[in-house]
Amino acid sequence: MMEKGTGSSLNSPLLHISGDGLNFSGERRADDKYHRRQQVAEEIKKQLWLAGPLILVSLLQYCLQMISVMFVGHLGELPLSGASMATSFATVTGFSLLMGMASALDTFCGQSYGAKQYHMLGIQMQRAMFVLILVSIPLAVIWANTGEILKLLGQDAEIAAEAGKYAICMIPSVFAYGLLQCLNRFLQTQNVVFPMVICSGIAVLLHIPMCWILVFKVGLELRGAAMANSISYSFNVFIAMLYVKYSSSCSKSWTGFSVQAFHNIPSFLKLAIPSACMVCLEMWSFELIVLLSGLLPNPKLETSVLSISLTTAAVIWTISFGMSGVGSTRVSNELGAGHPATAKLAGCVVMTMVAIHGLLVGTFFILIRNVWGYAFSNEREVAEYLAKMLPIVAVSEFFSGLQCVLSGIARGCGWQKIGAYVNLGSYYIVGIPSAVLLAFVFHFGGKGLWFGIMFALLVQAFSLATITIRTNWDQEAKKATERVYDAAIPRNIVS
Repeated sequence: MMEKGTGSSLNSPLLHISGDGLNFSGERRADDKYHRRQQVAEEIKKQLWLAGPLILVSLLQYCLQMISVMFVGHLGELPLSGASMATSFATVTGFSLLMGMASALDTFCGQSYGAKQYHMLGIQMQRAMFVLILVSIPLAVIWANTGEILKLLGQDAEIAAEAGKYAICMIPSVFAYGLLQCLNRFLQTQNVVFPMVICSGIAVLLHIPMCWILVFKVGLELRGAAMANSISYSFNVFIAMLYVKYSSSCSKSWTGFSVQAFHNIPSFLKLAIPSACMVCLEMWSFELIVLLSGLLPNPKLETSVLSISLTTAAVIWTISFGMSGVGSTRVSNELGAGHPATAKLAGCVVMTMVAIHGLLVGTFFILIRNVWGYAFSNEREVAEYLAKMLPIVAVSEFFSGLQCVLSGIARGCGWQKIGAYVNLGSYYIVGIPSAVLLAFVFHFGGKGLWFGIMFALLVQAFSLATITIRTNWDQEAKKATERVYDAAIPRNIVS
């Protein structure tokens, strides 16, 4: 009994000490978990605060051109075909290029804001505006010759002529669109997003009666819809500029015009050109798929179903694009502030959010696949074919959302050059060849074309995800600091 008692007395202190150690370690782990949960919750709040407005802005700007085409649709099939072709041509040759170049500000302005170099945001925006205005001049010349270019490409002469009329009247919008993209990036990277929604909302609300007046009341018809586009974009730029100039939210970031904006233009172009390639390579591939659909047997059915699928995908894409802006803003802000761990967390959170969104939206469209076609056409053949296509669209849009957000993270880090190479390989080495092979060799038709796009999105998402996972975030924070202060010092002073 004594040995047992002695054993107990000897073991008790050890158990007590061990217990204290476990309690201390357990409490620390609990504190770490609680702190981690707080960080995640705070990051989710920040991202939701950004996501809603950015998605709305994306949807509103998408609606602007769509509303014009809808008004033209009431004028007849020929004007509708001309306006649709001109809008597609303008997107390929102008809007996608300007959007891509302006997205270099996701890196420059986002990281400068995180580093508290607020005055640099205004300088970088002016630099981008200057470059985009110069780029818009040759684009305007291209748009002025849209009709002739489309004829040379083998398009129907009447449709090409109508498209030419529409494109000429849209020329002012190419300048306004570039400026608007710069203003939006300038505000977005400062987390000033609700004014963007208000400015875009006012422009869209005024655009509807303006289209009605110019198209039907004044009698400008096709040209009136294009002019309404130019006026609405210009008005959006005007009210956004007023906000930037007079709002206290931008008092630190907008300090007036500066000659410093004309310095370091090559540094801007080093990111702007790959940024444009990232966007254009992706958008052009979708336009190429539409052209290929016209070469399939029963081209009217194939083109109709593919057009509906692309329209559906475009609406979903506007949501993903808004989330992409969230990713680029949060990552660039935190890298600029020298917080690599928070930047990594921001990337993880936004990826989780877009994955959940993709699953929900994909499930929704799979469930309504048998009735969705009737919203666009009364033809049973179209509705039934679309019901077979929508599950493929749903899966592809899941990967599209992932790659869209990963592209946003890439812009936030300044990986535009890498992104351009990834997009080139994904779409033009994997996607388009696969689409041609499946559609024309294995006779999968329109489904084969879409499978090709899905393969491209899968490769793109996997490649960007691999790069993101393998990233040294501490090193990226150092690069961000170097980029911010390098942009702040004119080259002639450095030399």
